[in-house]
Amino acid sequence: MIALHALGFTPLVLLGAGLLFLLVALSYAEATSALPETGGAATFVRRSMNDFAGFMTGWALFLDYLIVIALSALFVPHYLGAAFQVDALEHHPWDVVVAICAILAIAGVRLLRRPSLYAVGFAVPVLDLIVQLLLVVCGFIFLFSPDALTRGTSLGTSPTGHSLLFAVPLAMLAYTGLETVANLAEEARRPGVDLPRSLFAAIGTVVTIYVAIAVVAVSAFPGPDTALGHRWLRAPLVGVAEQLRGHVPVWFADTIRFFVGASGALILLTAITTSISGFSRLAYSLGEHGQLPRAFGRLHRRTLVSPQAILAAALITCGIVAATTVTHHDVTFLASVYSFGVLIAFTAAQVAVIKLRITAPDLPRPYRAPLNFRFRGAEIPVPAVVGSVLTFAIWIVALATHPGARYAGPAWLLGGLVVYVSVRLSHGEGLTERVVSPDEQVFEDVPHFRRILVPMKIGIIGEEMAATAIKLASEHGAAVEALHVIEVPLDRPLDAPMDEAEERAAASIAEAKQLGAELGVEVIGTIMRARAIGKAIVEHARETDADLIVLGSSPRWRRQSRFFSPTVDYVLRRAPCEVLIVAFPQRVLDEELAAT
Repeated sequence: MIALHALGFTPLVLLGAGLLFLLVALSYAEATSALPETGGAATFVRRSMNDFAGFMTGWALFLDYLIVIALSALFVPHYLGAAFQVDALEHHPWDVVVAICAILAIAGVRLLRRPSLYAVGFAVPVLDLIVQLLLVVCGFIFLFSPDALTRGTSLGTSPTGHSLLFAVPLAMLAYTGLETVANLAEEARRPGVDLPRSLFAAIGTVVTIYVAIAVVAVSAFPGPDTALGHRWLRAPLVGVAEQLRGHVPVWFADTIRFFVGASGALILLTAITTSISGFSRLAYSLGEHGQLPRAFGRLHRRTLVSPQAILAAALITCGIVAATTVTHHDVTFLASVYSFGVLIAFTAAQVAVIKLRITAPDLPRPYRAPLNFRFRGAEIPVPAVVGSVLTFAIWIVALATHPGARYAGPAWLLGGLVVYVSVRLSHGEGLTERVVSPDEQVFEDVPHFRRILVPMKIGIIGEEMAATAIKLASEHGAAVEALHVIEVPLDRPLDAPMDEAEERAAASIAEAKQLGAELGVEVIGTIMRARAIGKAIVEHARETDADLIVLGSSPRWRRQSRFFSPTVDYVLRRAPCEVLIVAFPQRVLDEELAAT
């Protein structure tokens, strides 16, 4: 799309957009480390201004997620068709049918289960990066030509000033991911280190690759009427791979074409998945704070997502994809609408960082954007000031040059305004009133515990849970019920000899009593045999009238769809009292293994 309008200036346009994204990333790194919450720019703006401004920012971001899902789905069949030599996938109506099926399939999987895709989520981008590096190397060896790069290019006439300005907002679509990383801020172990590192490393890598790919692609398809904007609009990397044919052996050209097509389809499917996830996380944040219907702020117990958000994202994007069958400039139109939303979000996020520097100077900031100047006693980051001015200026350019941004963008914001006002009026809340989510509420009545039950477990998690229960008991003047359940297999009688298990149980109870004695806490030890540990814990809690159960959760279950182990899940469902769960990170178990 960019090459069609910017011609030989395409690498420079992508480089300029990449440098702007790097500038914006400085503000995102500071804001996400200071406010490690789900919601991204919508959260920054809500915290620095008010709920209405935060919602409008989030509503603009919804548009971006939907556009990325729709465009990625539209391009999937074209890359698949190139990989497997199926021409029908590259033409209507099958490209639209496959795109809709891809969206529905991914949304369906996410609705039904919480998939473990961590290894795949790492491997697919690495594979894609390797393939693109291969294209860059081969492209510079066989395709690069300074003459071809500048052929038909004359600034002011080809491209015209209008065409060049038209291309600049489109470059915003080349760099997606800032909001995805920001939405994961709540899960970062070290926000001040992990988030900036993720942002800067990703953007630096992508900018380098994109500029290099652009140089190769424009050399392979020079202007003034480049085939990148026509024949290869929906699968440009396949076009570059196809141009290598004739310069390399046939088998090598076929292999590169297959890998480019297959990896392209995989990375686009990953983009659909992460964008649906980002949409649902943002919807959850807005629902939590009364900016969307409350249903969006409730997660499904098993899949840990908002079903309403997943369904909304899938249905709207399927409608967008279906609508592309009746328009001839669907890709450019969607890209321009994307630039409308993302530029609003970026500008608002940087303004939020500036305002937080003024209104909340003492807010802990594990990472601070560099190059600051003092203004009325506050340290203002220069990158945020410059970045906000540039993103706003490009937004104005988008409005002036793109009908999609000029008409569809404001229409989308107007629809959001109607939704927001309706939600707030139905809840009896003010438009700018700050609604606190349940996680942020401060309870004045602190519970007082009399009897704390802690199931004993061999290993570091069991030791830590016993110490936690005893520490709590010392603060509340409570007694501790230390319960060690010996699980007896179904093929053995309950009173079968299990001397080794009995010895371990007695040792763990003795250690708990010794620790309790050091802190002046009464520890009552009980060894019980049972078929199911969870059921035994619940029954013992009822018998002893415990008002708190302390459990530890192993990280291995969080890599699976159920999140908690069957024992923890059973206790959460059936416990007659409050339950405290401590979720241990993997590094704790790694340290234990290293020690042994």
